[in-house]
Amino acid sequence: MTNSRRRKGLRAASALLGSVLLLSACSGGSSASDGGGGSSSQAKADEAAAQKASEAQIKITPADGSDNASINNSAAVTVSKGTLTQVTMTTADGTAVEGELSADKTSWKPSVQLERSTTYKLAATAKDSKGLEAHENASFTTVSPDNSFIGNFTPEDGSTVGVGMPVSINFNKEITNKAAVQKGITVTSSSGQEVVCHWFNTQRMDCRPEDYWQENSTVTLKLALDGVEGAEGVFGVQQKTVTFKIGRNQVTTVDAKTKQMKVTQDGKTIRTIPISAGSPDNKTYEGQMVISEKFKETRMNGATVGFTDDDGKGEYDIKDVPHAMRLTTSGTFVHGNYWGAKSIFGSVNTSHGCVGLSDTKGANDPNTPGAWFYDNSIVGDVVVVQNTGDKTVSPDNGLNGWNMDWAQWKAGSAV
Repeated sequence: MTNSRRRKGLRAASALLGSVLLLSACSGGSSASDGGGGSSSQAKADEAAAQKASEAQIKITPADGSDNASINNSAAVTVSKGTLTQVTMTTADGTAVEGELSADKTSWKPSVQLERSTTYKLAATAKDSKGLEAHENASFTTVSPDNSFIGNFTPEDGSTVGVGMPVSINFNKEITNKAAVQKGITVTSSSGQEVVCHWFNTQRMDCRPEDYWQENSTVTLKLALDGVEGAEGVFGVQQKTVTFKIGRNQVTTVDAKTKQMKVTQDGKTIRTIPISAGSPDNKTYEGQMVISEKFKETRMNGATVGFTDDDGKGEYDIKDVPHAMRLTTSGTFVHGNYWGAKSIFGSVNTSHGCVGLSDTKGANDPNTPGAWFYDNSIVGDVVVVQNTGDKTVSPDNGLNGWNMDWAQWKAGSAV
């Protein structure tokens, strides 16, 4: 090899070595004088990676995006491995919802019942033992009136009623899944009496024992219907406990043949009152009936119950009937009568189907038979009507399920 060739080969090797060194420098770490920003970006990434996430774990129910949510049990916020530091709940338009934080700061819930057909937003913040924060957000919509049902019940919470008072629940939607709804309703008595519920139709269920309630006992109604599907796509929203007291045992027997009414308390006769029942053309129903309402004075118009003249107006229209107590939905009452001659009471049946007692206009004389019976009766007292010659009142006409025997009553249960 000549010298010129050797020099050319050295120059080529030197150039190749220089390019290798240059490549190594580009692929290695930057020097302190590197102005490309690589060192700063990497440092930030390393710093973020070095930080630990908060151990606090927040849970919001219902899940984000839920619909048909409960108005009772929704919006529960809980945290594990930490404590809640802030929870805010608002409607879609920004209205705040008040809430309660538990003493240990691990749970939160609204302090008011939610509204139906409303979208709510929740934002929660928690810290773990190291002070690191965790955040969670959710939004949900509560069940709409079209997709929910309620049961209107009687008697009222805290009331005192007679021994014949059933628990009567009227649902505002037709119930097709009766078993599920009935399982969500329990009725118990401090007397230990067995209580069975009976469906009259798809919207009414009454509950009672085999015999009248034990006097001076306490009855408890529990509605655990929240989330229960009563019909396809229709859910319950009630979660409530109701208690009421049973008073003394008062049962009144009306005999349309003798035209006398015997009032008994705890098995003892306390008064006998002359009455005037339904006339031969308008007989009073027979059977066991329960006082469902009381009015010191009320209007009675025959047109509302089918008693009309040829002109379509009521055969009677009395605007101030005294001391009226309802026995049936169809319009049977025990009430005072001031317009009839005093001689009819105890001697002739003249009414359009009600049971009349002597009384005075204005309902202000406490000494009349009508006033006495009114003052000594409570909702839920039993009135047994006999010897009228009419049919037995239908069990669902008023609160009169006692006209079914126990086997028939139990046959109407869905569970």
